[in-house]
Amino acid sequence: MGIAAFGIDLGSSNIKIYNANNDTFFMEKNMIAIEGRDTLLAYGNSAFDMYEKAPDNINISYPVVNGVIADIRNMNTLVHYFINDLSRGNIRPADYYIAVPTDVTEVEKRAFYDLVRDSNVKARRVYVVEKAVADGLGMDIDVKTSQGILVVNVGFDTTEISVLSLGGIVLSRLIKTGGLKFDEAIKAAVRREYNLVIGSKTSEKLKIAIREVESQGKNAVVYGRDIVTGLPVEKEISTRLVYECLKEHFDTIVDNVRQILERTPPELGVDIHHRGIYLSGGASQVGHLSHLLSASTGLRVNMIDEPIGSVIVGLSTIIRENRFASLAFPVDNGK
Repeated sequence: MGIAAFGIDLGSSNIKIYNANNDTFFMEKNMIAIEGRDTLLAYGNSAFDMYEKAPDNINISYPVVNGVIADIRNMNTLVHYFINDLSRGNIRPADYYIAVPTDVTEVEKRAFYDLVRDSNVKARRVYVVEKAVADGLGMDIDVKTSQGILVVNVGFDTTEISVLSLGGIVLSRLIKTGGLKFDEAIKAAVRREYNLVIGSKTSEKLKIAIREVESQGKNAVVYGRDIVTGLPVEKEISTRLVYECLKEHFDTIVDNVRQILERTPPELGVDIHHRGIYLSGGASQVGHLSHLLSASTGLRVNMIDEPIGSVIVGLSTIIRENRFASLAFPVDNGK
């Protein structure tokens, strides 16, 4: 028999859930489609399939923006339906562990607890875990040691830069640069250089495929609407153009990492010099970000095979292994 507990990582683009009862992981788009005023039409990947294709009477949105819950009502609905699906229609009392960004207000942190409490999922106890701590643990780092660890998580809306030691956060900074900014930059560059309007989904696919396309020595092929003729067309896009438009945002991330390093206590700085930077998050492998980061700081950049899942893997470790239980903080009704 498994453990009656769930771990939740609420990303701006994807929601990741760990079900301790059967030791499984789940990920879908953190999106909801509402028809009219309040009729639930679709959620998760099904809502994403409709994105940029739906008529005006269907509103498709992300309830999490810039790492915090912007639409609590729709997020309540999503959490309930996802947990109900994972429980096969039979939600039973369970503990919930939720990853929370460090550099947000107490009110915004509280909203993560309120979300679970108000989602009608029979939560017994709700624990919050510092997202960066779970992230480090999910990358197979023993975050409880006195060693300094620098984790850079590049997500959809935000990048969280954190220095960890002894299971806690020494320094943290959350900046509003991530995969969404990358997508918008690509859309703007393609429009400017090729008179071509492309959708967000096309921009995202181009962003993900660019390294492979470049390694093959080819240009990328995209479909969109020609501004001049108004007709749908296919065009080849230069990989150089994509990298040039992304570099400004890469530089923002690199500059903030350097600023955190400048503020890091010397003894922890020595540890980071030896261990390097740990890079995670769904947008961390875009383009040459890792090479820029390494060249600018002089540090080795450590990457993992599944960077989008490191936080939820860390939460699963905290739930399953007693020696990491102290990394989760219970939230009481009165707090």
